[in-house]
Amino acid sequence: MATVNPVAVAGPVLGTDYSHSIQLVQSMLFGKLKGTPRINTGLVDVRDVADLHLRAMTNPAAKGQRFLAISGESLWMIDIAKILKRRMGNYAEKVKAQNVPNWLVRLTALWNPTAKTIVPMLDQNMNATSEKAQRMLGWTPRSAEEAIVATAQSLIQLGIIK
Repeated sequence: MATVNPVAVAGPVLGTDYSHSIQLVQSMLFGKLKGTPRINTGLVDVRDVADLHLRAMTNPAAKGQRFLAISGESLWMIDIAKILKRRMGNYAEKVKAQNVPNWLVRLTALWNPTAKTIVPMLDQNMNATSEKAQRMLGWTPRSAEEAIVATAQSLIQLGIIK
């Protein structure tokens, strides 16, 4: 047995039932976020998670091992917003690529349950590495940028973003 631990999973979606990571991109494209809190996250493309699972199941060297699935360096939310603005043209016209001050997030958390859940994550760098999976299993993930763009493109193709 081997274990694959993915970080925030992005990439193409197949329908309207999707993860929090996808909802973040959707919220940015809808303009629901008035700015980006100073939150950092690792990202990985869903197709690469599937690939890593297959490699871990079929490679005898993976027996008893744990592998982290992350595409390169973690990103701040403002970086995700800037990628969307740069790559998605008019579809990203509502994306706000500016940081919200931590004090404002903390103040909002006094009455907003969603803001309250993110306060502990403010300014925490969540960087990690998938070097072990790359070295032992020959895994080569797509970039986080490619995963973000694939997420947005699939939301557009499904008619969720217009």
